[in-house]
Amino acid sequence: MSDDTIRLVTIGRILRRRWRLLTVLAVVGALVGFGTSVVVFPPRYTASAPILLPGQWEERELLTQVDIATSSAVLDRAAAALHWSGVSGTELRDHVSAKAADGNIIKISGTADTPERAQQLSDQVAQELVRFAARIAGGSTDPEAATGSEPLRQKVAETNRRITDLANAADPGKTVESVQARTELEKLRTALQEAMKKLDEADPATNKASMVVMGPAARPTGEAPPTRMQLIVAGALLFFLLAVIGHLAAARVNRRPRTEPEIAAALGSALLGTVDVPDEGRAHRPEDGGPRARIRRLFGVDTRWDTPTPRRSGDEADRRLRYRRVCARLRDQLPAPRRLLVVVPDSDEIARRAAGQLVAEAKSDPSPSSSSRGYPMLRVVEVSVDRPIVPDRDTESGALVVLSAGSWTAEELAGIAEACADARHEVVGIVVAGTVRDRPTRPADRPPDEATLALAVRGPATGGSV
Repeated sequence: MSDDTIRLVTIGRILRRRWRLLTVLAVVGALVGFGTSVVVFPPRYTASAPILLPGQWEERELLTQVDIATSSAVLDRAAAALHWSGVSGTELRDHVSAKAADGNIIKISGTADTPERAQQLSDQVAQELVRFAARIAGGSTDPEAATGSEPLRQKVAETNRRITDLANAADPGKTVESVQARTELEKLRTALQEAMKKLDEADPATNKASMVVMGPAARPTGEAPPTRMQLIVAGALLFFLLAVIGHLAAARVNRRPRTEPEIAAALGSALLGTVDVPDEGRAHRPEDGGPRARIRRLFGVDTRWDTPTPRRSGDEADRRLRYRRVCARLRDQLPAPRRLLVVVPDSDEIARRAAGQLVAEAKSDPSPSSSSRGYPMLRVVEVSVDRPIVPDRDTESGALVVLSAGSWTAEELAGIAEACADARHEVVGIVVAGTVRDRPTRPADRPPDEATLALAVRGPATGGSV
């Protein structure tokens, strides 16, 4: 199996076994996103006003006009015209932007907390840009300089009227003097018209400065990004991904022994075998009814997520056969019949159920022959993995450790072994329990062949329990 396949299977296992916790964290992330939209990023609205620049404009000239639109000279005048309380041109710089579009068009965008203010801001900045461009095109930033050529035009118009009056007042006769006078007046009129034409052509304000606001900015109907809904979705997705990544990181750094040789090395004893326990889902012990246990069950963290999916096992007869084989190996390993302690970690529900089944099999030793020593007599004790304490040696002289794989660290297992040694109990063996999916019980009239053979080869034995 490739690494990618394993990774996808792992993520699927997280989603399947931790969906309650992931859902709760996603809801928390959505609430954090909502709070961020209220405190850090309140709703904002953006409106845009287009400005047309007639004539031929180079790209650098358009960029210059864009920089002018967001300059303090324009924004200070816009802030003064808006009369917004506590808002200056410097503060408007963060709320106004400009960009050059195709077709010699500059878009002025204003952002505010309401659609009405956003529309007013963009319209006002656009108007101030047009006024300021007209002033600097005339060679001065003085408002009166933009109309400096208007008196000259009026003088020329007045001169033309005077020429017409002089031409009419001249002798309407056909004398040489009157004809010459009217000819000179017409030449003067023509010269003045040509001079004004050249003046208009040479005036940069006539060619490029006549910017036109193409219309009022449209009032925005939606929030500017990031919107409140975007922040809520982003918060939920972020917390969800962080939870998944946290699970993967925890599994990556997990150094708990998972294989039988690792567990045997941590406890310093030999492995007697593995037994199967039917998977009962979220079954829990009756005494585990405290608030913390209920919260863990509510969020779905009362069971491990990184354990493999239980494989399908045989029927009840097959599972009992595994327990009998463990008892037989334990009997063969001991020099004489003994009473043993079955040590189980106190929060290992799988091991506790396996230990109970092991004790039941030891009690039901079917050996009828007196030559067999019989199964050892077993008694289950549960110890805390934090501070394990094993009962002192009394009638029992040895310990059998039963636990599930991947649930305990090497240090915790070593602590259990030391607790057994402190109580003068030798760890005679280890049994690893795992969950399996149950299968319907085989009919009683068709026992498995392997079980029949196992019962046939064993001699009679005596046994008991305490």
